[in-house]
Amino acid sequence: MTSNSWADFRTAEPDFADTVRHRFQQYKHHVLATLRKDGSPRVTGLEVEFRLGEPLLGMMPNSRKALDLRRDPRFAVQANPGPDAEMADGDVRISGRAVEVTDPAVLAHFIDEVKPPEPFHLFRLELIEVVHTGIEGGDTLVIRVWRPGRPLRSFRRGNDDGSLAETS
Repeated sequence: MTSNSWADFRTAEPDFADTVRHRFQQYKHHVLATLRKDGSPRVTGLEVEFRLGEPLLGMMPNSRKALDLRRDPRFAVQANPGPDAEMADGDVRISGRAVEVTDPAVLAHFIDEVKPPEPFHLFRLELIEVVHTGIEGGDTLVIRVWRPGRPLRSFRRGNDDGSLAETS
């Protein structure tokens, strides 16, 4: 079985993991997509906390997003793109499954570090895909994609013909 923890991602691709973490830490608020009961998407803001060696999502008790994740753990979280259209550090997205943290010792450690309003829900992220999209050389779109058990893949598209080509 292929593991999909942040620790495994970091072991497999340490530089890419650092880039993704840095991108999330540039701004406090990000955008979370969950699935409503009827299957339609719900998009809400939240903070992503990198604590205890992994990204964690804290939520108010019984918030719609927490209830969505309890019912269907699939999610995508998009890093805040920043104040302008430049996105000098690129665009980052993590998707996967959110698993609620119930271990009292882990929750106590999180409370000690973050001091969140209580009560709260806390979710750790099981990764299915991590994507970074950026511009290199002023006009080349570069998309890097990591999935558990697979090597990091890079795709490039210039302004010439608009096609996307995988590079090594």
